[in-house]
Amino acid sequence: MKNNRICQILGIEKPVIQGPLSWLTDARLVAAVSNAGGLGVLGPNAGLTAETAVSTPEETAEKMREEIRKTKRLTEKPFGVNLIPTPGNDIWTPPILQVIKEEGVRAVVYTGYGEGAVIPDLFRDLKEAGISIIYRDINPTPENTRLVEEAGADIIVATGFDEGGTLPGTALGTFSIVPLIADAVKDIPVMAAGGITDNRTARAARALGAEGVFAGSVFIGTEESRVPQSVKDKIINANGLDLVLFRTLPDYYRSLPGKLAEKLVSMDKAGASNEELGQAMGGLRGLRIGMLEGNTDEGYIALGTGIGTIRSIKSVAEVVNELTTG
Repeated sequence: MKNNRICQILGIEKPVIQGPLSWLTDARLVAAVSNAGGLGVLGPNAGLTAETAVSTPEETAEKMREEIRKTKRLTEKPFGVNLIPTPGNDIWTPPILQVIKEEGVRAVVYTGYGEGAVIPDLFRDLKEAGISIIYRDINPTPENTRLVEEAGADIIVATGFDEGGTLPGTALGTFSIVPLIADAVKDIPVMAAGGITDNRTARAARALGAEGVFAGSVFIGTEESRVPQSVKDKIINANGLDLVLFRTLPDYYRSLPGKLAEKLVSMDKAGASNEELGQAMGGLRGLRIGMLEGNTDEGYIALGTGIGTIRSIKSVAEVVNELTTG
């Protein structure tokens, strides 16, 4: 796809980016995506387990360095790292960014949370280091899209409510948000995220103005994914109608049924606050317990609504090919 702008910007062969997926990513998955022609991305806690989790910014950055180096041993292709910067006293981003620079990573998925997400000094720092910025706002709007394009973002990800993980508070579906964001940019390409799991949904996203696909759930059920077989089996035996939705911080989450998920739905219906639900949910700890350990009594399995087309466990290469053919 030589004429595809995303491929040209990132130095990849196929316009597919694997979502960071927090605990669920590791060197094996990320390298597999990159070797298949897409861009693999190391998320927060990549390669870690409960036993190897760390708490200080410096330790976290060094663990990321280890996973970056493991990934380099498995691929010579480009891959990225997730950044989740926050305005003000952000103690986590500087050490991670230093490692990214020192290790020669050429792209970051910059996760933003609406107002205040554009940190001019950070954008400038990334651009000066020659690092491509793939900007993904949790709540994309034409206004924040224009702001980040002006700030220097190279690629915009339009995320719809169909995605897994932290859901947009606007609750606007992928196929509504993609054309809205595609029409808002001036000169940079847009990718679609949310519910895209097969050739049909990928083609539909392109028809709506996306030049590539940013996908998470479809990679969780692959051969190279580090989630246990029990979780993969749940994915291929479920569809979007099986997922339950509940409020939490910052807005919403969805999960396959389980003891914790059903408790959260009950709390939501009983009028618990988002803060109370967020505390009961356990944040990303709940994701690790549910998806990395397969324990849905104490954790949750967050997925996008497009899981109904994931009917078998495929290799990463098969997934990347399916998302880019036709």
